[in-house]
Amino acid sequence: MPLSPRRHHWRRRALPPATSPPNTPARAAEPAAPSPVSNDPASVVQAALYREGRRVSTPDSLAETFRQLREYPDGMAWIGLHRPSEAEVLSLAAEFDLHELAVEDALEAHQRPKLERYGDTLFVVLRAARYLDAQEEVDFGELHVFVGKDFLITVRHGAAPDLSAVRRRMEETPELLALGPEAALYAILDAVVDGYAPVVAGVQNDIDEIETEVFGGDPAVSRRIYELSREMVEFQRATRPLVGMLHGLISGFAKYGTDEELQRYLRDVADHVTHTSERVDGFRQALADILTVNATLVTQQQNAEMRALAEAGFEQNEEIKKISSWAAILFAPTLVGTIYGMNFETMPELKWAAGYPFAILLMAVVCVSLYFIFKRRDWL
Repeated sequence: MPLSPRRHHWRRRALPPATSPPNTPARAAEPAAPSPVSNDPASVVQAALYREGRRVSTPDSLAETFRQLREYPDGMAWIGLHRPSEAEVLSLAAEFDLHELAVEDALEAHQRPKLERYGDTLFVVLRAARYLDAQEEVDFGELHVFVGKDFLITVRHGAAPDLSAVRRRMEETPELLALGPEAALYAILDAVVDGYAPVVAGVQNDIDEIETEVFGGDPAVSRRIYELSREMVEFQRATRPLVGMLHGLISGFAKYGTDEELQRYLRDVADHVTHTSERVDGFRQALADILTVNATLVTQQQNAEMRALAEAGFEQNEEIKKISSWAAILFAPTLVGTIYGMNFETMPELKWAAGYPFAILLMAVVCVSLYFIFKRRDWL
């Protein structure tokens, strides 16, 4: 049984109509105005209105952006937000009829890369990355993009990517930006994928250093391998879904009538992200192999240390056997001499003429006997 269509909680509304510029028809006004918009300058990075690929206005608030977009029915709004408030996102949802599920994702963040189409609106989640040289680690950011017929909204969570550079690049090629919001989406995808290249280079350098440390016997290298492996897991989660997303966009070229120039650009981006994904897979395998080699080397080092300890113990045992043997040999005459030195009155040996030679002979026999016994047992 087919499911009934979901009713949106937010519907596109219009602000009170404003006077249109000469010879430009105004959009039809709709009843009810949206709730007040929070214009936190820290959240609204930049909002601009474009016509035929050229900037015609830079509104200083979301409300002004909405108003001017109605004055230019053939225009395109490009709104950039950084960690926006809930009120700002809800105002955008009300103005552009954004789907409630996509709005929830944009508010909560921590989403996996994906591409969803809600009616005429495309919702894209991207994971950008940048390599921090000082810390020698990878920093990940999250970017949500809403693409409609006449608008593109970016909601950025994190420092990467630098969307101001993307905007400048597109403004320098108005013939490309004139193709509409899809062209801006291409530029963002290209910037995110290009941002992976320095990360790949940095990680490759880290792996080379780790290999040197592993064979150099650095005890702290295991922790570094583990931390870099975790970063590669995150990197893989950012790049692998992107391959399928781009192929999904490519497969919809004919259905949605994508411009041929954009088709070529998107295929190029898809090739780059496929190459990056393969490199990341190789990094994970390389780190797993390095970890195995490191464990083997650590085991060999431990075995060598145990062998050295065993050899030292064996040598000590040999010395102890020699000392014990000589102590036993010297103890025998001491025992005989001690007995004969007790000077008891009733000891017959004390008055025996052969007592002294007998005692000396007894001592010699015992000592020689013990010497040959220990020698035969390799104690001496």
